Amino acid sequence: MTRLSRRAVLRAAGVAGLGLIAGCGRLPWQAAARVPRIGLLGQASAGSASSREAFFQSLHESGYVDGQNILIESRPEPDMAPELAALPVNVIVADGARAALAAKHATTSIPIILGFSSIDPVAEGLVSSLARPGGNITGVTANVQGAQFGAKRLELLRDALPRLTRLGVLWDAGDPATTARWGELQAVGESLGIETLSLVVRAADEVAAALDAAASAHLDALIVLHNTLTQSRRTMITDHVASSRLPAMYEFREWASGGGLMSYGPSAAAMWHRAGQYVDKVLKGASPADLPVEQPRQFQFVINLQTAQALGLTIPQHVLLQATEIIQ
Repeated sequence: MTRLSRRAVLRAAGVAGLGLIAGCGRLPWQAAARVPRIGLLGQASAGSASSREAFFQSLHESGYVDGQNILIESRPEPDMAPELAALPVNVIVADGARAALAAKHATTSIPIILGFSSIDPVAEGLVSSLARPGGNITGVTANVQGAQFGAKRLELLRDALPRLTRLGVLWDAGDPATTARWGELQAVGESLGIETLSLVVRAADEVAAALDAAASAHLDALIVLHNTLTQSRRTMITDHVASSRLPAMYEFREWASGGGLMSYGPSAAAMWHRAGQYVDKVLKGASPADLPVEQPRQFQFVINLQTAQALGLTIPQHVLLQATEIIQ
């Protein structure tokens, strides 16, 4: 029988130990791989639950599963951005203009993805340019061509309501994105000979009073600008507008499907799906500075004929033909 020296026995045991450890996926001097954390900040999305499902679906398509190879850290309020930065997370996904600005102030090193926002990232200093963001922020935005969106919404509303001369606009003065869109609508209204009445709010508890003012102002129609504040009162707004028998245009599909007369704007779900793809690129090593900010690719014009009938309106055929979806 062959006898092994003590050194040979120790060497064999060491090799076997390495084999066992290698079967666990790492060598003894290697630290366990850290599961990436994704910080989800804010809750401004139109139809937040359904739209954000597209984000998680996008991550799933890229091979990520929450609780397994990624961890999702959600914080609903923009002022919680420093909390996410302190964890720290590997990337912050901003939902809404306030969340984007709060994330920018919370960190200059953690990558920030604009998941859903109507903010103009260049005008607000989030990026140097759309093509070359140049910092730690990139993603998708619905507001770069905001003036065109505003003009299109107002034109569609006028086509549906040929006698439109007085228009109310519900907007949040504390949000730079809705402030810009209010200014755009004023300019477009003036060019079309439509008087625009400002229904400005700064807090959620001011919305009801603004809608009461709209009901008593003898308006022909209303446009509601979407953001975190108005989203938080979405059902109340659509119910109040319906009871006032006021035709209204909204910015995203979920408002029309929830009882609004019509909506025109980018697909929130499509934007969230793209945000998931941005997260995948960043986690795989891409720099936000080199990833161009994208404008929306899909748009939806939705008409709710149930609401039109309840208001006693007949939508002209040439307007119906432009709709991407008609709710019967």
